[in-house]
Amino acid sequence: MKHIITLLFISLSLSAAAQTSALDYIEKYKDVAIRHMDEQGVPASVILAISMHESANGKSKIAKYLNNYFGIKGKNSSKEIKSAYRGYESVSDSYIDFMGAMRRNKKFEALFDKYPSYDYYNWVIGIQNGGYAASKMWGTHVLAIIKKYRLYELDKRPVGVESNSGTLSVNKVPYASASAIVIYFVKKGDTLSAIAKRFSSSVKNLMSKNSLSSSKLAIGQKLIL
Repeated sequence: MKHIITLLFISLSLSAAAQTSALDYIEKYKDVAIRHMDEQGVPASVILAISMHESANGKSKIAKYLNNYFGIKGKNSSKEIKSAYRGYESVSDSYIDFMGAMRRNKKFEALFDKYPSYDYYNWVIGIQNGGYAASKMWGTHVLAIIKKYRLYELDKRPVGVESNSGTLSVNKVPYASASAIVIYFVKKGDTLSAIAKRFSSSVKNLMSKNSLSSSKLAIGQKLIL
């Protein structure tokens, strides 16, 4: 009986330690994930969850010795470990290269025009289907992290959009009411005409709603749809 209690205590202690490690990681890097979301359009929840999964919350060997937080393969000059994973000068460089990987791969790049920065479910599925990881359970694990730690709360969602429906897309945006205000955050590469077309509106209508004197947009700018 004592052995069972001891094992249970150890199990609970390890679980608590893992929980603390994850929460510490989130607190440390959430602002970095949000900044990249604002600049590029990938949900902050997805960026953070993938890095947590691939780096074991920053505790893995490739995270420790290579500053590799996203499991991206490539060359490194580490003398501490032999690894097929890419080495970086800093954690920040790892995050930047992950965003670059999203653009370098045509399958990943297509997601930018297909899904908004709050549709974490379809982003994860799209990245998995694009061949990011060999494991068929990869997407399930990443989604579990997002839901467990409510990372979707970091994403910028229009008013009335459920945070954990798992089926969100640009063309299937549920509204809280007929008068609900939907906000869109401009991301890199957006044009007013493209946004208008995506949301079945018009440039004239968007300019009127947002009191715009020009169709020129800025990254991070809020638009009422």
